[in-house]
Amino acid sequence: MASLSASNHVARVLSVANHVADVDAESRIATSWRRCLISHKLDPARQGPPQTLTEAEVRHIAAPMEETIRLLTPELDDLARVLRDAGYCVNLADANATMLFSRLPGEADARMFMDWKIYTGSNFAEAFEGTNGLGTALAEQKPILVHRDEHFRAQWHMFSCAVAPLFDHAGRLAGAVNITSCREDLERAAHQLALAVTMEATRRMEGAIFRGHFRSAWIATVPGDGGSGLLAYDDDRRIVGACRSARALLGLTDGMIASGIDLSRYIKFDHHAARNTDEIVELRRADGSPLGRGQIAPPLRAGSSMRPPAPRRDAPADRFDALHRLAGRDPGLIRSVKRLRSIGDHNLPVLLHGETGVGKDVFARAIHAGSNRARNNYVALNCAAMPESLIDAELFGYEAGAFTGARRDGSKGLIVQADGGTLFLDEIGDMPIALQTRLLRVLENREVWPLGALKPVPVDIRLISATHRDLGRMAEQGAFRADLYFRLRGMEVRLPALRERADRDDVIRQIASEEAPNCRLSDEAWALLSAYPYPGNMRQLRHVLRLAGCTAEDGVITDADLDLPPFGGRTEPDLEAAERATIVEALRKHGGRVTDAARALKLSRATLYRKIKQLKIETAQ
Repeated sequence: MASLSASNHVARVLSVANHVADVDAESRIATSWRRCLISHKLDPARQGPPQTLTEAEVRHIAAPMEETIRLLTPELDDLARVLRDAGYCVNLADANATMLFSRLPGEADARMFMDWKIYTGSNFAEAFEGTNGLGTALAEQKPILVHRDEHFRAQWHMFSCAVAPLFDHAGRLAGAVNITSCREDLERAAHQLALAVTMEATRRMEGAIFRGHFRSAWIATVPGDGGSGLLAYDDDRRIVGACRSARALLGLTDGMIASGIDLSRYIKFDHHAARNTDEIVELRRADGSPLGRGQIAPPLRAGSSMRPPAPRRDAPADRFDALHRLAGRDPGLIRSVKRLRSIGDHNLPVLLHGETGVGKDVFARAIHAGSNRARNNYVALNCAAMPESLIDAELFGYEAGAFTGARRDGSKGLIVQADGGTLFLDEIGDMPIALQTRLLRVLENREVWPLGALKPVPVDIRLISATHRDLGRMAEQGAFRADLYFRLRGMEVRLPALRERADRDDVIRQIASEEAPNCRLSDEAWALLSAYPYPGNMRQLRHVLRLAGCTAEDGVITDADLDLPPFGGRTEPDLEAAERATIVEALRKHGGRVTDAARALKLSRATLYRKIKQLKIETAQ
């Protein structure tokens, strides 16, 4: 709908209500408008702020949800961080549409939300404010995007709201997660993308609520067409809880669960194997037909009467030691490692985001080492370093004779090699779109079709991806598949640049002891190392100290030994600009000949072509 004046909007609402508008009168927006006019007796032209509670009233109604809010705050904070640059506020509301938790964006956008009272304590029930994202999502118990003049009241037309309802451990409506933007430059498609991000985050919140409530129970993740469901059962294999999707999938009711119905009436699997490992198990229906692959998680509460799975005999005292060492004393990384511990044995994809050289591969290996897949393969592929023509064969493998030059006995491919273990795709943002489609199919179906194969190969992998690019923005611009982005981002971990780390001096000392163990740093060298911004991050620091350790005289590293070129602390976009300038200069020197420029830059021709396209460099050829 186009932007309308208040009077024109009123006429539009009335025409829709009377089924004479030239729009889809049966749409959810039209249905809500009629509900607001007929059932709620609201006036679309009415002006004024929403109902807002006092601080004492908010504390009173938030008390029953205090534990839930505490449990969900990390996920809400992550969502706010992801959407902050797009100008979104993030709110958690109760089932009555009263906002109990708010995170506002940057100062310029935040002022708009404060002026219009879109913050903690405000109520946006449809019965009061008419059609709006929060109120309508709760009224219908379905996710919804209400874009600008789709709002019932004309005064809300500058806002776009994307909302997903939140359900508790018993499948009851508990509230909703709302994101709202006042940016005029964002099209509806961008808000749809943000809604998808919010729905994914809300599903993770529901999982956290469920697992928090059934800490003493075994929890089975049951696959289904509409997404996986969670089922809780006790040591006697009686069902004690089921989330909303599991209830729908298996036809469970409150009465059945209250009676302690037997788990085997719905699903069957090897209980002994499941209780002694956290690996994926094959689930079957009661009639023996396959249901799919699921995961069994043990009770979380210490001292439970139910027997936990046997520990791995070869595991160290803390299998997350490597992750803790990498986190050091940086608060942000410590929080990320804490969250990674909680999902350590769950097959949740992890997306690492950070500048070049921050150690994404090292971090990925530490995640693998802390998981129940540590005894199986860790397989890595750098999507930026591999020529585009070879990535397909390297990832998916091929049969003998699939193409000219193929090995006589074919190739398994990296995904199949990682079966049972972890596949790490570095610089995933450089993966060609066509291969993104094939990778998405692998993640959805858990099977690989090698080139030239007549049948698929089933695989069980945990995927860790890494990038220095803004995949969310690339997805908005069509440069990266949005559905793959959401598949990869089960949990996103931001790895800070070395110059941003709160414990940078500790890191420098540690790396100095590893790369130059027989040397000490002079005061001048230390001052230089401590002040330098490290555009190449950990990788650059290691190379500098390794060289210094070789050139130092009498075991003392001086400032003269440190090969640190002048650098003004440029940010990631500046590094991309520098990369562009380097490629342009190489092309100029070689008369625009890509083959010669690639050879000079020590890149494959396919990689250089891809970078030329990404950086929008014009060539003579």
